[in-house]
Amino acid sequence: MADPSSSGRSSTTITDLDMDTLTRCASYLSIQDISNMAVSCKILNRVAYSDSVWQSFFRQEWQNVAPLWSNGSNQSSSMREAYLFRYTALRQFKYVDPLFRHIPTVGKRPHQILFDKNTILFSQGQSIRSLHIDDLIDGNISVANRGNHKARVTCMRLFSLNDTYLYQSDPGRDDNILVTSSSDHYIRLWSKGGSRCFKGHNAPVLTLSDKLLGDDTGKCFASGGEDGTVRLWSINCTGKRGQQALKATLYGHENVVSLMSVAGHKTSLLVSISNNGKVRVWDTTTASSYVRSSCCVGMTSVPVAPVGMKCHESLLYVAAGTSVTAIDLRTMNRAFMIVQKSKIHSFEFLPSKYSLCTGGTDSALLWDMRRVSDTLKVEPKAELEGHVGHVKLLHMDAHKVVTGGPDDLFVNVWESDTGAQTNSLICSAPDMGGCSAMAVDGCRIVTAGDDDRVNAVLRFRDFKTATCHVSSLVSEQSSAVSKFWGSGSDCSSEELDFQI
Repeated sequence: MADPSSSGRSSTTITDLDMDTLTRCASYLSIQDISNMAVSCKILNRVAYSDSVWQSFFRQEWQNVAPLWSNGSNQSSSMREAYLFRYTALRQFKYVDPLFRHIPTVGKRPHQILFDKNTILFSQGQSIRSLHIDDLIDGNISVANRGNHKARVTCMRLFSLNDTYLYQSDPGRDDNILVTSSSDHYIRLWSKGGSRCFKGHNAPVLTLSDKLLGDDTGKCFASGGEDGTVRLWSINCTGKRGQQALKATLYGHENVVSLMSVAGHKTSLLVSISNNGKVRVWDTTTASSYVRSSCCVGMTSVPVAPVGMKCHESLLYVAAGTSVTAIDLRTMNRAFMIVQKSKIHSFEFLPSKYSLCTGGTDSALLWDMRRVSDTLKVEPKAELEGHVGHVKLLHMDAHKVVTGGPDDLFVNVWESDTGAQTNSLICSAPDMGGCSAMAVDGCRIVTAGDDDRVNAVLRFRDFKTATCHVSSLVSEQSSAVSKFWGSGSDCSSEELDFQI
């Protein structure tokens, strides 16, 4: 007997719709939804790859820009290819006409810069200052003073309010809070509600943890400095000068604590390193403000003072001297080591692409971590040449590597996969030193340098609306050279960069 509940029920599925209807519906989805749809079945895969869907994405993102394909032509059978080509090229800064803003600032050169969504934060001596990017785009250059320490700012970190349980119901929980340390022995927390001060160190505070520690019931951050102690602070507590916020003081270092990182596989583990190369791993769940306990669960060392340290999953990476050492935090044994000929001045790594970059003198080296072993000598996969002096500034993301230094007028941009150079951006006036700080966020970059012997300058570039691809410029220059038997063109890439 037929089921009465099934009478009149349609057996039509979404794949029975015609292609035009499906692509029309798909044009309202996000790119992430389209990517998920592409792996569901053959019919929806065809929809996900259709030109009409990707043409809609292209027009939504870049209304007045003509599609360009990787072969340099303006014709192709795949709008998806055109979208992905421009999306990648923008993030590799492969354009010569970004939106550019020259931002003069009075006083010392900024030495730390952060992007906080649509705001640029930077430290200048003892001051914390900010710029709104929407104002910059509109041509309104107005630098706001967030507040001041009593001495030089030594470290700046951004933490999400979503990670602090007291703000879970707050409408502004998607915002970030800024935490800064200073040579004045103080730590300050800056948010929309104002600032709070944390006092506990007996000497300049030099470093802050790169992430929050703990679980959802109580997050904290860590600080370290010249007094050789590591201190844990509750991010939710208040009190006069943050005294109630001090959760514990950890002892074990005999020298200045210079760097910190939170373990990737266990967010209660904090790794600190001092200037004499001593590494300590702390289990912060056992730390107490009432009992003097080191809480140290692991120790090792590197031969010289470190220049960089980061955790990923259960591995700790320490750059010191001429090597980067990977240490397994579960056993405290060395996993592998990368050694180069010259001293390392900076380092970054990109776990998603198994890539690591080290800044040396006059160049940087790009390494493939999949080729590394503890028994075989490995060569870098690319050398990023063309710098002047020490490469002390490094940024890595899925699309690019950006390198710079205090003696170099330019920051250079490279493909993260191949190490091929994509651009070179001026950051300081000639004979005025190099780049003192930089921050990179997707299509945007801001650099700090000198404008003259009195004023510092920030240079902001946003490539999102750029239209003149470097390949077009090269093609035009090649035509000019062959036609006129010389470089008669007055629009070289370096000249363009000086103009913008």
